Amino acid sequence: MDVEELVPTANLNTIRDGRGGIFTFIPKDPIVEFNFNIIKAGKVRGNHFHPEFDEYFMITSGEGVIVNIEPSTGKEDFIYLSKGHCTFTPKGTSHVFVAISDCEAIAMLTKKWDDCEKPIVHQNLGMGKGDHGDPESPYHKDA
Repeated sequence: MDVEELVPTANLNTIRDGRGGIFTFIPKDPIVEFNFNIIKAGKVRGNHFHPEFDEYFMITSGEGVIVNIEPSTGKEDFIYLSKGHCTFTPKGTSHVFVAISDCEAIAMLTKKWDDCEKPIVHQNLGMGKGDHGDPESPYHKDA
């Protein structure tokens, strides 16, 4: 399964009233944990998959791409992200985020990290160094 971009709904009255706008994203499953991320320009977060939970990822500032790579075929897909964009990554989906500029983001999980037996499996997906882990880590895996 691939990473997908979530498209929000909006009550247009929240725009018409001149105060800005409210955009609503509806997750497929309940979110039980969220994490604030700071990613420096040119750095990566990811190079992994999560075997036990789905992940929603919302950019609050900056620009980058989230790349979904099918390890068995090497097929790459990407989604360009900037402020206000949100993605859904199903469990078991190999992915990496590459920051084009300094970014801030919220990662939202459908299972608490600390409740997972194996929350993450690191890989090197070929999109730059970072986050593919210490080879001595129980989570490290070469792609």
